[in-house]
Amino acid sequence: MAVDAAATVEIRGALARLRRSTGLPVAFGGLVESGRSRMRISELNGTATESLRRLAVTAGNGLGGKAVALARPCAVTDYSVSRQITHEYDAAVAAEGLRSVLAVPVVVRRRVRGVLYGALRTAQPLGDRTLTAAVAAARDVEQALVVRDEVRVLLEAARPETARLETAPSDRVSAWEQVREAHATLRALAPRISDPALRAELLEACGLLTEGPARSGVELSPRELDVLACVAAGSTNAAAAERLGLRAETVKGYLRSAMQKLGTHTRGEAVVAARRAGLLP
Repeated sequence: MAVDAAATVEIRGALARLRRSTGLPVAFGGLVESGRSRMRISELNGTATESLRRLAVTAGNGLGGKAVALARPCAVTDYSVSRQITHEYDAAVAAEGLRSVLAVPVVVRRRVRGVLYGALRTAQPLGDRTLTAAVAAARDVEQALVVRDEVRVLLEAARPETARLETAPSDRVSAWEQVREAHATLRALAPRISDPALRAELLEACGLLTEGPARSGVELSPRELDVLACVAAGSTNAAAAERLGLRAETVKGYLRSAMQKLGTHTRGEAVVAARRAGLLP
């Protein structure tokens, strides 16, 4: 339930951004119900009535259902007479006075998690600029949901030490490799998150797997830690650069700086020292 609530907050924020970036007077949306082939409209922005609230949209039906079924954006110029969609929801759409409507799916790991709608009360084509902005709003939600999913996996991986001791040594090694890969992925995602609260939440979750620099007093910059996390997960400098959106020379610079602070001479020594210092899992 908590994940759904968090996802709903992301949908709500995306609808506000969609209206600001497109100038559309109406936006609404919701999440696909867990284990069911339908989504439910829960968030309204700019509407004049409640006709769309709680409307359950089955995959394949109407404009939003078509977007869910195809996992791609869909749009109509005049909803009530369009031959491109089915018309199970005409009454609710007409009650709000909507004509031109677009629907953009939120797709995470090839699964549609929700739909964002934007609409006009006049019948006119919605141009490429509007569709591009709507897709960008959906991508923001997708990125936020990926981060939240990764945080959940990371927290589940950070089991109590007693539970880890009960597992076989080979299983513990495999589990920690997964933890380190998740840690590197999350640190690479963090700088791309525009929401400061979500970014802080993400970095706090990363910190749950480390003990902090109390033992050695060594302090690395966020980017130095990002680079070392990638190296610890097995990335080359080139792969770390691509992952972090940096140039390879920049990655080398951060790595050299981290090695100097840690008093090491090789990449491997730097990773070991950072782990001993409680800076990496």
